[in-house]
Amino acid sequence: MFRLLNQPLPIDDSSVRQLRKSALIGLFVGLFLLIFQPFGLSNWETNSKAIKVLGFGLVTFVITAINFVILPRVIPRFFDEKYWTVARQISLVMANILLIALANRLYLAWLLDSEYISSISWGGMILFTFLISFFPVVGLVLLGYITQLKKYSHAAAAIPIHAQGTDSVLPAEVSAAPSTSQTVTLLADNEKDTVTALADDLLYIESSDNYCTIVHLKNGQTVKPLLRSSLSRMEKQLNNPHIVRCHRSYIVNLNRVERVTGNAQGYKLHLYSGQFVVPVARQYNETIVAELKAL
Repeated sequence: MFRLLNQPLPIDDSSVRQLRKSALIGLFVGLFLLIFQPFGLSNWETNSKAIKVLGFGLVTFVITAINFVILPRVIPRFFDEKYWTVARQISLVMANILLIALANRLYLAWLLDSEYISSISWGGMILFTFLISFFPVVGLVLLGYITQLKKYSHAAAAIPIHAQGTDSVLPAEVSAAPSTSQTVTLLADNEKDTVTALADDLLYIESSDNYCTIVHLKNGQTVKPLLRSSLSRMEKQLNNPHIVRCHRSYIVNLNRVERVTGNAQGYKLHLYSGQFVVPVARQYNETIVAELKAL
């Protein structure tokens, strides 16, 4: 069970989609309470009752938007997909639900008189919310994980690879593959520092903060020089149809891809006898797969 909880899981980093989901969740909560009026709301007589009840939906929207839209921007390292797992997703969703329950309890206390709300204990409301939501949340997250895992693992197995080497070949043998005469020269932001390598010897480029790591072969060994530059700037300097962007943090040489696997987060490209694994972001899935099939 613990192994399953530690499995990688994709995270949706689109603010627009997350805002839309937050709005839909808030709308559902507001309309549910307005229509069914649980917790004795049906006996509550007040002016503008419908608007006040729909306020629970607004509270739900605000809390959800904070947790899924604002927090990932405030603490991006915590929400880095590289470290995102089934357990983190379950924890985030449960925390969101419990915070919604707490915030709506505060909103209820603001709306109603103390005599009425005394019958609805804080602990009881939080416990009730936890019990009715825990198993559905765990079930939905696990179902999503299994669905994504099957999707990408099956699709990855069907992608033909025609790389210069295979996983059964030793790194030294891979590096000895014939290279073309095309040379790639990458220039740093300061317009002085450069990295030059044969196109066939370039494995991938990884972005980290304001620097890029250029992983390539030199004299039969892998080297990883750093250049101060954005990945977009590196991408513009490349003029090779097989060296392409595959992730917001990676550019990869498709000629060096030896194997493709898949997990719940998407495709993984294996290079240089499996020593390096480069992820493919979902937005690049179709183009990367098409390029690999065309090689």
